[in-house]
Amino acid sequence: MAMFVRPVRERAIPEGTQPVVSLKGLTKRFGKVVANDGITLDVYPGRIKALLGENGAGKSTLMSMLAGRYRPDEGVIEVDGNPTKFSSSKDAIAAGIGMVYQHFMLVDSMTVAENVLLGQEGSFFINPKEFETRVGALAKEYGLDIDPAARISDLSMGERQLVEILKLLYRKSRILIFDEPTAVLTPEETNRLFEALWRMTEQGKSIIFISHKLEEVIALADEIAILRRGKIEGELDPNAIESKADLASRMVGREVLLEVDRQPADIGEVVLEVKNLTGLGLVSVDLDVKKGEVVAIVGVAGNGQKALVEAVTGLCKPPVDSVFIMGQPWRKFFAESTWNRSMCYIPEDRLGLATLPNHNLVDNLLLTTRKGFSRGWLLDKKRAEKDTIELIKKFDIRPGRIHALAWQLSGGNLQKAVLARELYREPRLIVAEQPTQGLDVSATEEVWNRLLAARDLAGVLIVTGDINEALQLADRIAVIYRGEILGILDTSDPDTVGKIGPLMAGLVD
Repeated sequence: MAMFVRPVRERAIPEGTQPVVSLKGLTKRFGKVVANDGITLDVYPGRIKALLGENGAGKSTLMSMLAGRYRPDEGVIEVDGNPTKFSSSKDAIAAGIGMVYQHFMLVDSMTVAENVLLGQEGSFFINPKEFETRVGALAKEYGLDIDPAARISDLSMGERQLVEILKLLYRKSRILIFDEPTAVLTPEETNRLFEALWRMTEQGKSIIFISHKLEEVIALADEIAILRRGKIEGELDPNAIESKADLASRMVGREVLLEVDRQPADIGEVVLEVKNLTGLGLVSVDLDVKKGEVVAIVGVAGNGQKALVEAVTGLCKPPVDSVFIMGQPWRKFFAESTWNRSMCYIPEDRLGLATLPNHNLVDNLLLTTRKGFSRGWLLDKKRAEKDTIELIKKFDIRPGRIHALAWQLSGGNLQKAVLARELYREPRLIVAEQPTQGLDVSATEEVWNRLLAARDLAGVLIVTGDINEALQLADRIAVIYRGEILGILDTSDPDTVGKIGPLMAGLVD
Protein backbone atom coordinates (compact mmCIF):
# COMPACT_ATOMS: atom_id res chain seq x y z
CA MET A 1 0.00 0.00 0.00
CA ALA A 2 1.15 3.59 -0.58
CA MET A 3 2.91 5.45 2.19
CA PHE A 4 2.69 9.23 1.94
CA VAL A 5 5.61 11.11 3.51
CA ARG A 6 4.67 14.76 3.66
CA PRO A 7 7.39 17.41 3.97
CA VAL A 8 7.44 19.11 7.36
CA ARG A 9 5.69 22.47 6.96
CA GLU A 10 3.26 24.77 8.71
CA ARG A 11 -0.32 24.02 7.77
CA ALA A 12 -1.81 27.17 9.28
CA ILE A 13 -2.61 30.08 6.93
CA PRO A 14 -0.07 32.87 7.54
CA GLU A 15 -1.67 35.96 9.05
CA GLY A 16 -2.57 38.59 6.47
CA THR A 17 -2.58 36.16 3.52
CA GLN A 18 -5.24 37.05 0.98
CA PRO A 19 -7.08 34.36 -0.98
CA VAL A 20 -6.17 34.00 -4.62
CA VAL A 21 -9.73 32.83 -5.38
CA SER A 22 -12.92 33.52 -3.44
CA LEU A 23 -16.27 31.93 -4.21
CA LYS A 24 -19.05 34.04 -2.73
CA GLY A 25 -22.61 32.75 -2.58
CA LEU A 26 -22.33 30.56 -5.70
CA THR A 27 -25.62 28.91 -6.67
CA LYS A 28 -26.28 26.68 -9.66
CA ARG A 29 -29.61 25.10 -10.60
CA PHE A 30 -30.52 22.50 -13.19
CA GLY A 31 -34.28 22.79 -13.51
CA LYS A 32 -35.71 22.13 -10.04
CA VAL A 33 -32.47 20.59 -8.79
CA VAL A 34 -30.20 22.93 -6.80
CA ALA A 35 -26.70 21.52 -7.38
CA ASN A 36 -24.89 24.28 -5.47
CA ASP A 37 -26.62 26.41 -2.87
CA GLY A 38 -24.94 29.65 -1.80
CA ILE A 39 -21.39 28.28 -1.59
CA THR A 40 -18.68 30.47 -0.10
CA LEU A 41 -15.10 29.19 -0.21
CA ASP A 42 -11.59 30.68 -0.21
CA VAL A 43 -8.49 29.24 -1.89
CA TYR A 44 -5.11 30.48 -0.66
CA PRO A 45 -1.76 30.59 -2.47
CA GLY A 46 0.76 27.86 -1.72
CA ARG A 47 -1.83 25.56 -0.16
CA ILE A 48 -3.74 22.38 -0.96
CA LYS A 49 -7.48 22.43 -0.33
CA ALA A 50 -9.23 19.07 -0.49
CA LEU A 51 -12.88 19.06 -1.52
CA LEU A 52 -14.85 16.12 -0.13
CA GLY A 53 -18.44 15.08 -0.56
CA GLU A 54 -20.74 12.24 -1.44
CA ASN A 55 -21.59 11.56 -5.07
CA GLY A 56 -24.16 14.15 -6.05
CA ALA A 57 -23.01 16.61 -3.37
CA GLY A 58 -22.14 19.20 -6.05
CA LYS A 59 -18.33 18.99 -6.26
CA SER A 60 -18.11 18.66 -10.03
CA THR A 61 -20.65 21.43 -10.62
CA LEU A 62 -18.75 23.77 -8.30
CA MET A 63 -15.41 23.08 -9.97
CA SER A 64 -16.99 23.39 -13.43
CA MET A 65 -18.05 26.95 -12.52
CA LEU A 66 -14.55 27.77 -11.31
CA ALA A 67 -13.04 26.25 -14.48
CA GLY A 68 -15.40 28.26 -16.73
CA ARG A 69 -17.55 25.38 -18.01
CA TYR A 70 -20.72 26.56 -16.22
CA ARG A 71 -21.93 30.01 -15.28
CA PRO A 72 -23.33 30.49 -11.77
CA ASP A 73 -26.99 31.50 -11.45
CA GLU A 74 -26.14 33.56 -8.39
CA GLY A 75 -22.98 34.64 -6.61
CA VAL A 76 -19.55 35.90 -7.57
CA ILE A 77 -16.12 34.43 -8.33
CA GLU A 78 -13.29 36.71 -7.27
CA VAL A 79 -9.73 36.29 -8.53
CA ASP A 80 -7.12 38.29 -6.62
CA GLY A 81 -9.98 40.18 -4.99
CA ASN A 82 -11.56 41.24 -8.28
CA PRO A 83 -15.02 39.99 -9.34
CA THR A 84 -14.83 38.14 -12.63
CA LYS A 85 -17.14 36.29 -15.02
CA PHE A 86 -15.99 33.32 -17.07
CA SER A 87 -17.84 32.69 -20.31
CA SER A 88 -15.64 29.71 -21.23
CA SER A 89 -12.78 27.53 -20.04
CA LYS A 90 -10.46 29.77 -22.04
CA ASP A 91 -11.38 32.71 -19.79
CA ALA A 92 -10.61 30.65 -16.68
CA ILE A 93 -7.25 29.56 -18.11
CA ALA A 94 -6.43 33.19 -18.90
CA ALA A 95 -7.14 33.97 -15.22
CA GLY A 96 -4.68 31.28 -14.17
CA ILE A 97 -7.16 28.48 -13.39
CA GLY A 98 -6.71 25.04 -14.92
CA MET A 99 -8.20 21.60 -14.34
CA VAL A 100 -6.76 18.10 -14.77
CA TYR A 101 -9.70 15.81 -15.57
CA GLN A 102 -10.01 12.08 -14.87
CA HIS A 103 -9.91 11.31 -18.60
CA PHE A 104 -6.76 12.69 -20.17
CA MET A 105 -6.97 14.77 -23.35
CA LEU A 106 -3.74 13.88 -25.13
CA VAL A 107 -2.76 12.96 -28.69
CA ASP A 108 -1.13 9.53 -28.51
CA SER A 109 0.92 9.87 -31.70
CA MET A 110 2.57 13.13 -30.56
CA THR A 111 5.43 13.70 -28.11
CA VAL A 112 5.17 15.10 -24.60
CA ALA A 113 6.47 18.49 -25.75
CA GLU A 114 4.11 18.64 -28.72
CA ASN A 115 1.12 17.90 -26.49
CA VAL A 116 2.15 20.59 -24.02
CA LEU A 117 2.46 23.23 -26.72
CA LEU A 118 -0.58 22.08 -28.73
CA GLY A 119 -2.93 25.00 -29.23
CA GLN A 120 -0.57 27.57 -27.74
CA GLU A 121 -0.30 30.87 -29.54
CA GLY A 122 2.88 31.17 -31.56
CA SER A 123 3.78 27.49 -31.08
CA PHE A 124 3.53 26.79 -34.82
CA PHE A 125 6.81 28.59 -35.49
CA ILE A 126 8.85 27.00 -32.69
CA ASN A 127 11.55 24.48 -33.63
CA PRO A 128 10.74 20.96 -32.29
CA LYS A 129 14.04 20.84 -30.40
CA GLU A 130 13.18 24.15 -28.78
CA PHE A 131 9.80 22.59 -27.84
CA GLU A 132 11.61 19.87 -25.98
CA THR A 133 14.09 22.23 -24.32
CA ARG A 134 11.33 24.49 -23.00
CA VAL A 135 9.19 21.65 -21.71
CA GLY A 136 12.19 19.81 -20.26
CA ALA A 137 13.20 22.91 -18.30
CA LEU A 138 9.65 23.33 -17.00
CA ALA A 139 9.49 19.69 -15.92
CA LYS A 140 12.83 20.00 -14.12
CA GLU A 141 11.68 23.17 -12.33
CA TYR A 142 8.78 21.28 -10.73
CA GLY A 143 10.57 17.97 -10.27
CA LEU A 144 8.44 16.13 -12.84
CA ASP A 145 10.36 13.12 -14.14
CA ILE A 146 9.26 12.99 -17.78
CA ASP A 147 11.08 12.85 -21.12
CA PRO A 148 9.78 15.70 -23.33
CA ALA A 149 10.70 13.70 -26.47
CA ALA A 150 8.73 10.58 -25.47
CA ARG A 151 5.61 9.56 -27.39
CA ILE A 152 2.38 9.63 -25.41
CA SER A 153 1.56 6.11 -26.62
CA ASP A 154 4.67 4.81 -24.82
CA LEU A 155 3.86 6.39 -21.45
CA SER A 156 2.23 4.90 -18.36
CA MET A 157 -0.95 6.47 -16.99
CA GLY A 158 1.05 8.22 -14.29
CA GLU A 159 3.40 9.75 -16.86
CA ARG A 160 0.45 10.86 -18.98
CA GLN A 161 -0.96 12.65 -15.98
CA LEU A 162 2.34 14.53 -15.60
CA VAL A 163 1.89 15.71 -19.19
CA GLU A 164 -1.55 17.11 -18.32
CA ILE A 165 0.03 18.92 -15.37
CA LEU A 166 2.77 20.32 -17.60
CA LYS A 167 0.12 21.66 -19.98
CA LEU A 168 -1.34 23.73 -17.15
CA LEU A 169 2.04 24.84 -15.83
CA TYR A 170 3.08 25.96 -19.32
CA ARG A 171 -0.09 28.07 -19.43
CA LYS A 172 1.09 29.60 -16.14
CA SER A 173 -1.91 28.31 -14.20
CA ARG A 174 -1.76 29.42 -10.58
CA ILE A 175 -4.76 27.42 -9.39
CA LEU A 176 -4.76 23.76 -10.40
CA ILE A 177 -7.85 21.58 -9.89
CA PHE A 178 -7.38 17.79 -9.73
CA ASP A 179 -10.44 15.56 -10.10
CA GLU A 180 -9.79 12.05 -8.74
CA PRO A 181 -6.17 12.20 -9.96
CA THR A 182 -4.99 8.91 -8.44
CA ALA A 183 -7.74 6.67 -9.82
CA VAL A 184 -5.47 5.18 -12.50
CA LEU A 185 -2.11 5.33 -10.68
CA THR A 186 0.02 2.72 -8.97
CA PRO A 187 0.97 3.44 -5.33
CA GLU A 188 4.45 4.51 -6.45
CA GLU A 189 3.01 6.90 -9.08
CA THR A 190 0.66 8.33 -6.46
CA ASN A 191 3.63 9.09 -4.22
CA ARG A 192 5.42 10.84 -7.07
CA LEU A 193 2.32 12.88 -7.88
CA PHE A 194 2.03 14.03 -4.27
CA GLU A 195 5.67 15.06 -4.20
CA ALA A 196 5.06 17.12 -7.35
CA LEU A 197 1.98 18.78 -5.82
CA TRP A 198 3.89 19.71 -2.66
CA ARG A 199 6.68 21.17 -4.79
CA MET A 200 4.11 23.26 -6.70
CA THR A 201 2.78 24.74 -3.47
CA GLU A 202 6.33 25.66 -2.49
CA GLN A 203 6.39 27.71 -5.71
CA GLY A 204 3.18 29.47 -4.69
CA LYS A 205 0.66 27.41 -6.69
CA SER A 206 -2.76 26.68 -5.20
CA ILE A 207 -4.16 23.14 -5.48
CA ILE A 208 -7.77 21.99 -5.23
CA PHE A 209 -7.82 18.22 -4.76
CA ILE A 210 -10.96 16.10 -5.22
CA SER A 211 -10.68 12.49 -4.08
CA HIS A 212 -12.71 9.79 -2.36
CA LYS A 213 -9.56 8.14 -1.00
CA LEU A 214 -9.62 9.52 2.52
CA GLU A 215 -6.11 8.45 3.52
CA GLU A 216 -4.79 10.52 0.61
CA VAL A 217 -6.79 13.56 1.64
CA ILE A 218 -5.60 13.40 5.25
CA ALA A 219 -1.96 13.07 4.16
CA LEU A 220 -1.99 15.66 1.38
CA ALA A 221 -4.27 18.55 2.28
CA ASP A 222 -3.69 21.72 4.27
CA GLU A 223 -7.42 22.10 4.77
CA ILE A 224 -10.49 20.04 3.93
CA ALA A 225 -13.83 21.49 2.82
CA ILE A 226 -16.86 19.22 3.07
CA LEU A 227 -19.72 19.60 0.62
CA ARG A 228 -23.04 17.97 1.47
CA ARG A 229 -26.19 18.24 -0.65
CA GLY A 230 -24.93 21.34 -2.42
CA LYS A 231 -23.80 23.24 0.67
CA ILE A 232 -20.50 23.67 2.48
CA GLU A 233 -20.91 21.87 5.79
CA GLY A 234 -17.62 23.11 7.18
CA GLU A 235 -13.86 23.13 6.83
CA LEU A 236 -11.52 20.88 8.79
CA ASP A 237 -7.89 20.92 9.84
CA PRO A 238 -6.38 17.55 8.83
CA ASN A 239 -4.44 17.51 12.11
CA ALA A 240 -7.75 17.40 14.01
CA ILE A 241 -8.99 14.29 12.21
CA GLU A 242 -8.66 11.15 14.32
CA SER A 243 -9.10 8.54 11.59
CA LYS A 244 -10.48 7.78 8.14
CA ALA A 245 -13.69 6.65 9.80
CA ASP A 246 -13.94 10.00 11.60
CA LEU A 247 -13.54 11.90 8.33
CA ALA A 248 -16.00 9.62 6.53
CA SER A 249 -18.69 10.15 9.16
CA ARG A 250 -18.24 13.92 8.95
CA MET A 251 -18.57 13.74 5.18
CA VAL A 252 -21.75 11.67 4.97
CA GLY A 253 -23.34 12.58 8.31
CA ARG A 254 -23.33 9.05 9.71
CA GLU A 255 -20.92 6.32 10.71
CA VAL A 256 -19.26 4.55 7.77
CA LEU A 257 -17.23 1.40 8.36
CA LEU A 258 -14.98 1.73 5.26
CA GLU A 259 -14.71 -2.04 5.17
CA VAL A 260 -16.94 -5.04 4.65
CA ASP A 261 -17.44 -8.21 6.58
CA ARG A 262 -16.53 -10.73 3.88
CA GLN A 263 -17.68 -14.03 5.25
CA PRO A 264 -16.66 -17.16 3.34
CA ALA A 265 -19.28 -18.27 0.81
CA ASP A 266 -20.06 -21.75 -0.42
CA ILE A 267 -17.84 -22.36 -3.42
CA GLY A 268 -19.61 -24.01 -6.34
CA GLU A 269 -19.02 -24.83 -9.96
CA VAL A 270 -16.71 -22.94 -12.30
CA VAL A 271 -18.71 -20.17 -14.05
CA LEU A 272 -15.82 -18.66 -16.03
CA GLU A 273 -12.73 -20.36 -17.38
CA VAL A 274 -10.09 -18.66 -19.52
CA LYS A 275 -7.57 -21.07 -21.04
CA ASN A 276 -4.30 -19.92 -22.59
CA LEU A 277 -5.92 -16.81 -24.10
CA THR A 278 -3.38 -15.27 -26.47
CA GLY A 279 -4.19 -12.43 -28.86
CA LEU A 280 -6.12 -9.16 -28.54
CA GLY A 281 -3.05 -7.87 -26.70
CA LEU A 282 -3.12 -10.74 -24.16
CA VAL A 283 -0.45 -13.35 -23.53
CA SER A 284 -1.24 -16.90 -22.30
CA VAL A 285 -3.94 -15.80 -19.84
CA ASP A 286 -5.26 -18.59 -17.60
CA LEU A 287 -8.00 -17.68 -15.14
CA ASP A 288 -11.10 -19.17 -13.56
CA VAL A 289 -13.95 -17.90 -11.40
CA LYS A 290 -16.21 -20.12 -9.31
CA LYS A 291 -19.69 -19.51 -7.94
CA GLY A 292 -19.40 -18.00 -4.47
CA GLU A 293 -16.03 -16.30 -4.95
CA VAL A 294 -14.71 -12.93 -6.04
CA VAL A 295 -11.64 -12.75 -8.25
CA ALA A 296 -10.06 -9.31 -8.78
CA ILE A 297 -7.89 -8.26 -11.71
CA VAL A 298 -5.57 -5.41 -10.72
CA GLY A 299 -3.03 -3.47 -12.75
CA VAL A 300 -2.24 -0.04 -14.07
CA ALA A 301 -4.81 1.01 -16.69
CA GLY A 302 -3.89 -0.01 -20.21
CA ASN A 303 -2.21 -3.34 -19.43
CA GLY A 304 -4.77 -5.64 -21.04
CA GLN A 305 -7.71 -5.38 -18.64
CA LYS A 306 -9.95 -3.91 -21.34
CA ALA A 307 -9.14 -6.66 -23.85
CA LEU A 308 -9.76 -9.39 -21.26
CA VAL A 309 -13.12 -7.92 -20.25
CA GLU A 310 -14.20 -7.51 -23.88
CA ALA A 311 -13.22 -11.10 -24.64
CA VAL A 312 -15.29 -12.42 -21.73
CA THR A 313 -18.37 -10.20 -22.12
CA GLY A 314 -18.93 -10.60 -25.84
CA LEU A 315 -17.66 -7.24 -27.06
CA CYS A 316 -15.02 -8.97 -29.19
CA LYS A 317 -14.40 -12.55 -30.31
CA PRO A 318 -11.66 -14.40 -28.45
CA PRO A 319 -9.73 -17.24 -30.12
CA VAL A 320 -11.68 -20.51 -30.28
CA ASP A 321 -11.59 -22.67 -27.14
CA SER A 322 -10.02 -19.97 -24.99
CA VAL A 323 -13.08 -18.69 -23.05
CA PHE A 324 -15.75 -20.89 -21.46
CA ILE A 325 -18.78 -19.48 -19.61
CA MET A 326 -20.87 -21.75 -17.39
CA GLY A 327 -19.26 -24.75 -18.99
CA GLN A 328 -20.08 -23.68 -22.56
CA PRO A 329 -17.64 -22.50 -25.23
CA TRP A 330 -17.87 -18.72 -25.74
CA ARG A 331 -19.68 -18.88 -29.10
CA LYS A 332 -22.25 -21.42 -27.95
CA PHE A 333 -22.90 -19.48 -24.73
CA PHE A 334 -23.68 -16.20 -26.51
CA ALA A 335 -25.78 -17.96 -29.14
CA GLU A 336 -28.02 -19.45 -26.46
CA SER A 337 -27.79 -17.03 -23.51
CA THR A 338 -30.95 -15.75 -21.81
CA TRP A 339 -31.71 -12.35 -20.31
CA ASN A 340 -31.64 -13.68 -16.74
CA ARG A 341 -29.66 -16.22 -14.68
CA SER A 342 -26.84 -15.77 -17.15
CA MET A 343 -23.96 -13.28 -17.25
CA CYS A 344 -24.15 -9.56 -16.50
CA TYR A 345 -21.62 -6.84 -17.25
CA ILE A 346 -21.14 -3.62 -15.29
CA PRO A 347 -18.92 -1.43 -17.55
CA GLU A 348 -16.49 1.25 -16.43
CA ASP A 349 -18.17 3.70 -18.82
CA ARG A 350 -21.43 4.31 -16.94
CA LEU A 351 -22.78 7.10 -19.10
CA GLY A 352 -21.73 5.76 -22.48
CA LEU A 353 -21.70 1.98 -22.65
CA ALA A 354 -23.82 1.14 -19.57
CA THR A 355 -26.70 3.56 -20.08
CA LEU A 356 -28.53 5.77 -22.57
CA PRO A 357 -27.79 9.29 -21.27
CA ASN A 358 -30.93 10.95 -22.66
CA HIS A 359 -33.37 8.21 -21.59
CA ASN A 360 -35.10 7.78 -18.25
CA LEU A 361 -34.51 5.11 -15.62
CA VAL A 362 -37.32 2.90 -16.89
CA ASP A 363 -35.87 2.79 -20.40
CA ASN A 364 -32.43 2.14 -18.95
CA LEU A 365 -33.78 -0.75 -16.89
CA LEU A 366 -35.20 -2.25 -20.08
CA LEU A 367 -31.84 -2.05 -21.86
CA THR A 368 -30.84 -5.52 -20.63
CA THR A 369 -34.13 -6.84 -19.19
CA ARG A 370 -36.56 -6.20 -22.07
CA LYS A 371 -37.26 -9.89 -22.66
CA GLY A 372 -38.43 -10.19 -19.05
CA PHE A 373 -41.19 -7.63 -19.68
CA SER A 374 -42.25 -8.84 -23.12
CA ARG A 375 -45.19 -11.01 -24.12
CA GLY A 376 -44.63 -11.71 -27.76
CA TRP A 377 -44.55 -8.31 -29.44
CA LEU A 378 -46.06 -6.52 -26.44
CA LEU A 379 -43.93 -4.72 -23.86
CA ASP A 380 -45.39 -4.41 -20.35
CA LYS A 381 -44.16 -0.87 -19.65
CA LYS A 382 -46.40 -0.50 -16.58
CA ARG A 383 -44.74 -3.45 -14.86
CA ALA A 384 -41.31 -2.08 -15.84
CA GLU A 385 -42.23 1.23 -14.20
CA LYS A 386 -43.41 -0.55 -11.05
CA ASP A 387 -40.20 -2.59 -10.80
CA THR A 388 -38.07 0.51 -11.46
CA ILE A 389 -39.76 2.26 -8.53
CA GLU A 390 -38.95 -0.74 -6.31
CA LEU A 391 -35.30 -0.75 -7.42
CA ILE A 392 -34.99 2.99 -6.78
CA LYS A 393 -36.16 2.42 -3.21
CA LYS A 394 -34.08 -0.71 -2.65
CA PHE A 395 -30.84 0.85 -3.91
CA ASP A 396 -31.55 4.42 -2.70
CA ILE A 397 -31.08 5.94 -6.16
CA ARG A 398 -31.36 9.75 -6.14
CA PRO A 399 -33.23 11.64 -7.40
CA GLY A 400 -35.91 9.05 -6.71
CA ARG A 401 -37.90 9.64 -9.90
CA ILE A 402 -38.37 7.00 -12.58
CA HIS A 403 -38.43 9.67 -15.29
CA ALA A 404 -35.07 11.18 -14.33
CA LEU A 405 -32.65 11.00 -17.27
CA ALA A 406 -29.41 9.04 -16.87
CA TRP A 407 -27.19 12.07 -17.45
CA GLN A 408 -28.94 13.93 -14.63
CA LEU A 409 -27.72 11.42 -12.02
CA SER A 410 -24.43 11.76 -10.18
CA GLY A 411 -21.76 9.14 -10.84
CA GLY A 412 -22.58 7.24 -7.66
CA ASN A 413 -26.32 7.17 -8.24
CA LEU A 414 -25.87 6.19 -11.88
CA GLN A 415 -23.62 3.32 -10.79
CA LYS A 416 -26.24 2.18 -8.28
CA ALA A 417 -28.84 2.27 -11.07
CA VAL A 418 -26.66 0.09 -13.33
CA LEU A 419 -25.96 -2.30 -10.45
CA ALA A 420 -29.67 -2.49 -9.57
CA ARG A 421 -30.57 -3.32 -13.17
CA GLU A 422 -27.91 -6.02 -13.55
CA LEU A 423 -28.56 -7.71 -10.19
CA TYR A 424 -32.28 -7.71 -11.05
CA ARG A 425 -31.34 -10.28 -13.68
CA GLU A 426 -30.12 -12.74 -10.98
CA PRO A 427 -26.85 -13.42 -12.83
CA ARG A 428 -24.62 -16.44 -12.31
CA LEU A 429 -21.50 -14.58 -13.52
CA ILE A 430 -20.91 -10.89 -12.78
CA VAL A 431 -18.15 -8.96 -14.56
CA ALA A 432 -17.73 -5.57 -12.87
CA GLU A 433 -15.25 -3.08 -14.30
CA GLN A 434 -14.01 -0.39 -11.86
CA PRO A 435 -17.26 -0.78 -9.86
CA THR A 436 -16.57 2.03 -7.37
CA GLN A 437 -14.25 4.36 -9.28
CA GLY A 438 -15.15 7.94 -8.36
CA LEU A 439 -17.72 6.86 -5.75
CA ASP A 440 -17.86 8.27 -2.23
CA VAL A 441 -17.31 6.06 0.81
CA SER A 442 -21.02 5.58 1.44
CA ALA A 443 -21.80 4.49 -2.13
CA THR A 444 -18.64 2.36 -2.21
CA GLU A 445 -19.69 0.54 0.94
CA GLU A 446 -23.11 -0.16 -0.56
CA VAL A 447 -21.71 -1.45 -3.88
CA TRP A 448 -19.25 -3.72 -2.04
CA ASN A 449 -22.00 -5.24 0.07
CA ARG A 450 -24.24 -5.78 -2.97
CA LEU A 451 -21.47 -7.59 -4.86
CA LEU A 452 -20.67 -9.80 -1.90
CA ALA A 453 -24.34 -10.64 -1.38
CA ALA A 454 -24.56 -11.68 -5.06
CA ARG A 455 -22.13 -14.55 -4.37
CA ASP A 456 -25.10 -16.65 -3.25
CA LEU A 457 -25.95 -17.08 -6.94
CA ALA A 458 -22.88 -15.93 -8.83
CA GLY A 459 -19.17 -15.85 -9.26
CA VAL A 460 -17.79 -12.31 -9.47
CA LEU A 461 -14.92 -11.01 -11.59
CA ILE A 462 -13.97 -7.42 -10.83
CA VAL A 463 -11.41 -5.24 -12.58
CA THR A 464 -10.12 -2.51 -10.29
CA GLY A 465 -7.24 -0.08 -9.92
CA ASP A 466 -7.93 0.23 -6.19
CA ILE A 467 -5.78 -2.26 -4.26
CA ASN A 468 -7.80 -1.78 -1.08
CA GLU A 469 -10.97 -2.65 -2.95
CA ALA A 470 -9.38 -5.84 -4.26
CA LEU A 471 -8.22 -6.80 -0.77
CA GLN A 472 -11.62 -6.08 0.76
CA LEU A 473 -13.67 -8.02 -1.80
CA ALA A 474 -11.57 -10.67 -3.44
CA ASP A 475 -10.66 -14.20 -2.51
CA ARG A 476 -7.93 -14.13 -5.15
CA ILE A 477 -6.15 -11.26 -6.91
CA ALA A 478 -4.71 -11.63 -10.42
CA VAL A 479 -2.11 -8.99 -11.30
CA ILE A 480 -1.94 -8.13 -15.00
CA TYR A 481 1.00 -6.43 -16.72
CA ARG A 482 1.35 -5.91 -20.48
CA GLY A 483 -1.37 -8.41 -21.20
CA GLU A 484 0.05 -11.17 -19.00
CA ILE A 485 -1.10 -12.43 -15.61
CA LEU A 486 2.12 -12.22 -13.59
CA GLY A 487 0.66 -13.77 -10.48
CA ILE A 488 -2.56 -14.90 -8.80
CA LEU A 489 -2.45 -14.13 -5.08
CA ASP A 490 -4.60 -15.45 -2.25
CA THR A 491 -5.87 -12.57 -0.10
CA SER A 492 -5.71 -14.74 3.01
CA ASP A 493 -1.91 -14.77 2.64
CA PRO A 494 -0.38 -11.93 4.74
CA ASP A 495 2.42 -11.52 2.16
CA THR A 496 -0.03 -10.68 -0.64
CA VAL A 497 -0.18 -6.93 0.14
CA GLY A 498 3.55 -6.51 -0.33
CA LYS A 499 3.60 -8.43 -3.62
CA ILE A 500 0.90 -6.49 -5.49
CA GLY A 501 2.74 -3.20 -6.11
CA PRO A 502 5.91 -4.75 -7.59
CA LEU A 503 3.84 -7.05 -9.83
CA MET A 504 1.82 -4.07 -11.09
CA ALA A 505 5.14 -2.50 -12.11
CA GLY A 506 6.20 -5.69 -13.93
CA LEU A 507 8.72 -6.85 -11.33
CA VAL A 508 8.78 -10.62 -11.02
CA ASP A 509 11.00 -12.55 -8.59
